[in-house]
Amino acid sequence: MADIRYPHPLHSQVILVSSKRTRMKPASALKSGLAAAALSLLFVAGAAVARSDEQLALPVGSRQGELDFDGVLDEPFWLTAASIDSLTMVEPNVDQPASLRTVVKIVTDNENIILGIVCYDDPEAITAYSKARDVYLGNEDHIKFVFDTYRDERNGFVFAVNPFGARYDALVADRGEGENANWDGVWDAKTSINADGWSAEIVIPVKTLSFKRDLREWGFNIERRIQRMLEKDRWCAIKQDYQVISLGQAGLITGLPEFDLGLGLLAKISPTAGFHKNKGSKTEFDADLSGDLTKRITPDVSATLTLNTDFAETEVDARRTNLTRFPLFFPEKRTFFLEGADIYDFGLGLGSDVIPFFSRRIGLYQGSQVPIIAGGKLNGKVGNTNFGGLYVRTDKIDNLVPAADMGVVRVKQNILKQSNVGLIATVGDPSGLKNSWLSGVDFTYQTTDLFGDKNFLIGAWGLYNNRPDLRGIKTSFGVKMDYPNDLFDISLTHKFIGDAFRPSLGFVPRNGIKYYRVGIDYMPRPTWPRIRQFFFETSSLLITDLDNRWESYSVFTAPVHFLLESGDRFEFNIRPVGESLREPFEIGDGVILPADDYHYLRYRLEFETASKRAMSGEVSWWFGTFYSGTLDELALELSWRLTSNIILEGSFEKNIVDLPEGYFEQDLIGTRLQLNFSSDLQLSSFLQYDNESDSVGTNTRLRWTITPLTDLFVVYNHNIREIPEDQWQFDSNQFTVKLSYGLWY
Repeated sequence: MADIRYPHPLHSQVILVSSKRTRMKPASALKSGLAAAALSLLFVAGAAVARSDEQLALPVGSRQGELDFDGVLDEPFWLTAASIDSLTMVEPNVDQPASLRTVVKIVTDNENIILGIVCYDDPEAITAYSKARDVYLGNEDHIKFVFDTYRDERNGFVFAVNPFGARYDALVADRGEGENANWDGVWDAKTSINADGWSAEIVIPVKTLSFKRDLREWGFNIERRIQRMLEKDRWCAIKQDYQVISLGQAGLITGLPEFDLGLGLLAKISPTAGFHKNKGSKTEFDADLSGDLTKRITPDVSATLTLNTDFAETEVDARRTNLTRFPLFFPEKRTFFLEGADIYDFGLGLGSDVIPFFSRRIGLYQGSQVPIIAGGKLNGKVGNTNFGGLYVRTDKIDNLVPAADMGVVRVKQNILKQSNVGLIATVGDPSGLKNSWLSGVDFTYQTTDLFGDKNFLIGAWGLYNNRPDLRGIKTSFGVKMDYPNDLFDISLTHKFIGDAFRPSLGFVPRNGIKYYRVGIDYMPRPTWPRIRQFFFETSSLLITDLDNRWESYSVFTAPVHFLLESGDRFEFNIRPVGESLREPFEIGDGVILPADDYHYLRYRLEFETASKRAMSGEVSWWFGTFYSGTLDELALELSWRLTSNIILEGSFEKNIVDLPEGYFEQDLIGTRLQLNFSSDLQLSSFLQYDNESDSVGTNTRLRWTITPLTDLFVVYNHNIREIPEDQWQFDSNQFTVKLSYGLWY
C-alpha cells in the first residue's frame, strides 16, 4: 500500500452528551498543507473519541461563502468545522481502531445539510465500480450515514455514496433491521479520488426530508465499508449485534439552525411521447402529459396531488419460475406509490404471506395497465403520531374493469422508547366490487437494550376484511417473537389466515391456513485463520388447514455454511419437505400430480465468490427427491465489471423435473448491460428469455439526471416470440420519451 499522508493537528471539539448534562471535551484538529492538495489540505481532526456510555455528538458548522461543489474540501468553512476524526472497527474485529482513517464534517445553511468526508486510502486499492443511481453499494467501498430527524429511534433517512459518486438512499424499515430502498430523495454528491484516498461533498436539501421543526439535534450515525478487507467502521453502535441504522444506538448532530422551507411547494410536470405496436396491428403514436404537486404543510407533514399519472420509466419485472401452487410476489416499482410507502408497513413477521395494502392492486389488473385519472397522498407526523393516507381514482377499460375509487389510511402511535401501536384501513376494489374494505390493528414492542445490549422484538396483529362475494372466516391474526443478534438469531412466528380472508387491495397468496415457524441461527466468529464467520442455521415450518390437518412442512438446515476472510462463501443445506395435495395439481403443462401426501428430501450446494473481484458470481444446485420423482434446480449468476463504466450481468436458471406423471424442463435466461457514463447518465439493457412463454423481451432504458429535480428517460421495449420450426416472429414493441421537470418554491 502506498504511504498515506495525514495532515498535522490543529484544533476542534468533540461533545459527549449524557442524560444529565452536556460538556465540552477538548480535542486537537488538523492543519492544512498546500492549498492545491485537496485532501492533505485542511482537515480539522478531533482527538480520538473516547469510548463512553454517553452519547457522542458532533456540532454542525455554518457554511460561510460559496461551495465549489467538486468533492474536494478546500473551502475555508471546512477548516473551522468540527469533525469526527476517526471511526471504530465493527468487522472483522469489533471495537478495534479502524485500519484506515476517516474524517467527517457537517455544515448547514438555511436550506441544506452539507457533509464533507475524507476516506484515506491507497487509491490503487479502492474497490468501486458503480456509478448508477439507486444501486446496492454493499459490496464495494462506500460511506453510509443515517439521520433520525425526529429523535424517535424509529424513523430515519439513509444515504450512501461510493468513490465514483454513485448515490443510494433509503428509509429505515423493519424497525431498524432493514432499509426501504424505494424512497428517492432529492440530493446530490460529488467525489474526488487523489493520492490520499477519496473524498466526498454531499448536499441534502432539507426540503427532501421530514423533520420536527423546533428540534435542534438529530440522531446521526455513519459507517465506512472497506471492501477488500471486508471491514466496517462506525462512529456509534460499535457492536456486531447492531447496524448503522440501529437508531437507538446513534449519536447526535447538534446546533442545527431553523431551516427555511420557502413555500414548501414542489411542482413536477412530465410530458411523454412515443409509439407502440402489437403483432397484427398498426403503429400507434402516443403523447400525454402528467403532473404532480407536493405541498409541505409543515416540516413533518406533506400532501401530494397527481393527475393523469404516468409510469413510462418503470423497469419491467424480472421473470421467475414457479413450481408451487401459489402466486409469486412481485415488488412495487412505480415511483408515485413508492414515495412514502413505508408508513403502510404493518405488523411484525407478516412477510409476503399477508400484505394488507399492496399498491400493485391499483393501476394493474390481470396483467393490463389501468389508467389513473387522479390521486392524492397525505403523509406526516404530529407529535408521536405517524400517519399516511392515499386515494386513487382509476379509469374504466371496456370489457375489463369499470372506473374505481380506492384508498388506504394508516396511523402509528409511538409508545415507550422504541415501540408502537397502530391501525390500518383500506377501501375499494380494482374490479369495482362494492362494499369491500379491510381494517386492522398491530402492536410491536422493540428494544435494543435487552440484557444491556441485545435486540429483541415481540409483536401481535389482527385484520378483518369484508367482501360480499366471500363466505367463511374473514379474519387473520398473528404473533412473532424475534431475537435478531449477531451470535444468535432466534424467532417464533404464528399466523392464522381465514379461508375468506382475501383483501381486495392486499396480497395473500395462501389462505385458510395456520402457520407455525421456529428459527434458530447460531453464527460464531472463530479465531481460526481464513474463516470470518460460521452460519449454523435451522428453521422448522408447519402449515395446517383450519381443522389442524397438515398441508405443508419443511425443516431447513445448514450444517455447513461459512464466510471466508476473502469474501467467498460456501453453503450446504438439507431440507426435508412435505406437501399434502387435497386435489390434483398441474405442476407443468399436462403434468398433473394426483391428490396424495408427499414426503421428499432436498439438498443444496451453493458457492458465492467475493464481489470485490472484477468477475464474481454465485452458483446453486438444489437436488434430490421431489413429490413422486426428482428435481434438479440449477442457478447461476455472474457479474463482470469490464471497467467502472461497463458492467455485464447474466443469470441462468434450469429446472429439470422428472416425475412418473411426466418430464419437463424450465429455462430462464437474463442478461443486463449497464453503461455508466457518469453518476447522472446511465444506459441499461435488460434481456430475458423463458421457455414457458417461448419469448424474448428487452427493456432498454436511458436515464439522464439533468438536475436533482429533472430527469430525462428514453425507454424502448421489444418482444419476439418463438413459433414452430425454430423461427421467431415479432410480438410487440414500444418507444417512449419522458421528461420529468420539477421546481421548488
